[in-house]
Amino acid sequence: MQTFDTVKAGSLEQVSLKTESISGSEAVLDAFLHEGVTTIFGYPGGAIMPIYDALYDYQDKLEHILVRHEQGAIHAAQGFARTSGKTGVVFATSGPGATNLVTGLADAMIDSTPLVCITGQVFAHLLGTDAFQETDIINITTPITKWNYQITDATEIPTVLAKAFFIACSGRPGPVLIDISKNAQLQKFDYKGYQKCEFIRSYRPKPFVRQEYVEQAADLINKAKKPLVVFGQGVILGKAEKEFQDFIEKAGLPAAWTIMGLSALPSGHPLNVGMLGMHGNYAPNVLTNECDVLIAVGMRFDDRVTGRLDKYAKQAKIIHLDIDPAEIDKNVKTTVSVWGDCKETLPLLIQLLNHNQHPEWLQTFKALEQKEIDACIQNELHPTGEQMTMGEVIDVLNELTEGKAVIVTDVGQHQMVACRYAQFNQSKSNITSGGLGTMGFALPAAIGAKFGAPNQTVIAIMGDGGVQMTIQELGTIMQSQVDVKLLILNNQFLGMVRQWQELFHGKRYSFVDIESPDFVQVAKGYGIPGQRVTARENLKEALKAMLEYKGAYLLEVMVGKENNVFPMVEAGTSVSEIRLK
Repeated sequence: MQTFDTVKAGSLEQVSLKTESISGSEAVLDAFLHEGVTTIFGYPGGAIMPIYDALYDYQDKLEHILVRHEQGAIHAAQGFARTSGKTGVVFATSGPGATNLVTGLADAMIDSTPLVCITGQVFAHLLGTDAFQETDIINITTPITKWNYQITDATEIPTVLAKAFFIACSGRPGPVLIDISKNAQLQKFDYKGYQKCEFIRSYRPKPFVRQEYVEQAADLINKAKKPLVVFGQGVILGKAEKEFQDFIEKAGLPAAWTIMGLSALPSGHPLNVGMLGMHGNYAPNVLTNECDVLIAVGMRFDDRVTGRLDKYAKQAKIIHLDIDPAEIDKNVKTTVSVWGDCKETLPLLIQLLNHNQHPEWLQTFKALEQKEIDACIQNELHPTGEQMTMGEVIDVLNELTEGKAVIVTDVGQHQMVACRYAQFNQSKSNITSGGLGTMGFALPAAIGAKFGAPNQTVIAIMGDGGVQMTIQELGTIMQSQVDVKLLILNNQFLGMVRQWQELFHGKRYSFVDIESPDFVQVAKGYGIPGQRVTARENLKEALKAMLEYKGAYLLEVMVGKENNVFPMVEAGTSVSEIRLK
């Protein structure tokens, strides 16, 4: 278990000085109020029942969303955190309730999503006895949480929760799990108020920026003839979208994004050269191995972005800006590393950069982009065949939303198509499972995303496989009356696996032909209207009807069964070996 030293007394903001006797459960909820929590996603059970009993008296202050499965709760909290920029909060009971959070914790950990998960636990005197619904959730979740801690004494609750929120949202964000035994929830103690945490000794979430490294990075950028910026979610998490745009505009830097960085820069920005990685755009992938300076901002050089590391950007000087020192030099050796929050480091760099343009270099991107348009984009967005493509659905959606919707994607072919072709004109509008690739993510995450951004249109784009992993959360939409749009792109296959089986396993389609229910009728059973589209001439009107409906709506679009997503970087190859078909 990751440990942190005691909070330094002089570094705390005193929020409340009252002294009274309250229960541990009440202390949990009071902590939430002081931390600005408004929404909790959860599912009650025996070991967390005292907290739910206390919550009965807080219904006017805290909104609780009753999900249908604890995995739905944590994915919803992720969606909430990603659109709101706040920390998502989850309740689950002990045993299976707690273990049902594991996938979401792992997802949040690798995608740097701030969460505080509260799990109930059996009475302290029963720990280690294999009591009913007892599970050692602390040891189970240690590798997939930023911090976890078990409370068996109510007096610890205020201090531990203060740490939990501070750790979850500071530095590189991540999930925190606090396991509270039932006796601690029931225990009365003298409550002296809640103190927000601002500092923990030995934990350094905001690094000290070394100016000499900033100067070295600026010098490399100023001298570059063929610079390329690759950026990730760190720009969004650092709330540095404006600083990032000023950075690339001053030096005339073409910028390519990871799927987690998508929406940090408007899709139509002239320096936005597209998506990196396995199903990314042709130009930025090929030219990664031709640039002379590669500037990585808030990204971690994931294998889906780099392809073969021994053939990745070997000709380039590498500059890496990141808040997490563990990511620097982990996969790609840097020439200059700038450790720090990009909200702070980018302005320091901007001051030292020359005004520059690289017209010939940018023209190289445009020439390769045209090659990709001719080889695969044109046919994907404007097919001449009878079957509809996922790309044309997204293209029509762009026309209707003008790139202003929040798009939540599941995992698979539809995810790659949506990331490639959907337009994003505002930050925090692309919500997807990046590092873990969790099928079933989109439906519950869209619920949370809507609570995090109640005034925005939220569209969940899902495949026929992934939606069935968490389809029970239609019940949550029904009960909580969540206005989300559910778009299923149905190719009657587990499409991404099928594509690999076609290309690399001789079309031996092993257990990827999936049968599905009538999704429209299933949604109807939950009081959610919808329709199925099978013909191109009905597509636009159906999408328009979905978007204009006041409330949740499900639209199923039947697309080609064996369409593939290209370009594609095959496993074990270089990004410059990307294939167009």
